Amino acid sequence: MRECINISEIAALKPDFMGFIFYLKSPRFVGALEDEMVQYAKSQGIEPVAVFVNAALMTMIQIVDLYGFTHIQLHGNETPDICKALKEKGVKVLKAFSIADLSDLEAVKAYDQCCDYFLFDTKTSIHGGSGFQFDWNILNAYSGSTPFFLSGGIGPDDVEKIRNFDHPLLFGIDVNSRFETQPAQKDAALLKKFIDQLIPKNQESDAK
Repeated sequence: MRECINISEIAALKPDFMGFIFYLKSPRFVGALEDEMVQYAKSQGIEPVAVFVNAALMTMIQIVDLYGFTHIQLHGNETPDICKALKEKGVKVLKAFSIADLSDLEAVKAYDQCCDYFLFDTKTSIHGGSGFQFDWNILNAYSGSTPFFLSGGIGPDDVEKIRNFDHPLLFGIDVNSRFETQPAQKDAALLKKFIDQLIPKNQESDAK
């Protein structure tokens, strides 16, 4: 998220999390993010997530302190030690892993005690936001102890597929590019329809 009005529109849908990307090469880079945007999300009961790709540890800590982020999502080659160091600062850590086949789950094992959540995304040449899905059946082989977000090209037509995906450690659904009208601009009406179809009324949302 990046645009003030759009943040307000999406916050009204009560997602549990809202991401702000601090990766300069991303078309969704936050740019001159205003502190009020992050604080507004928090005031609505939404956990703000700062997203980084191979950023320096001190840079991430400074941004967390500056804006008051509660969660960090790491989308690069960050080590288990980096994840541990961030957790020691009191921030929740999501580590993203790019998945294409069973062998990609091997890298996850070293992080199992270092992160609060994993995020399983589609393996592409870019860092997220590709709009493509991987074979979710691969995750049947995931036997770690860390809960995970399902990500990668999830769109409006995937409600039934999500309902049929069954894993005891599935924590939430991460949506992005297929709900955008342009980078960092979400279609609030389309996202509302998706959430309403996926999550029955009076049931807590796990959509981000």
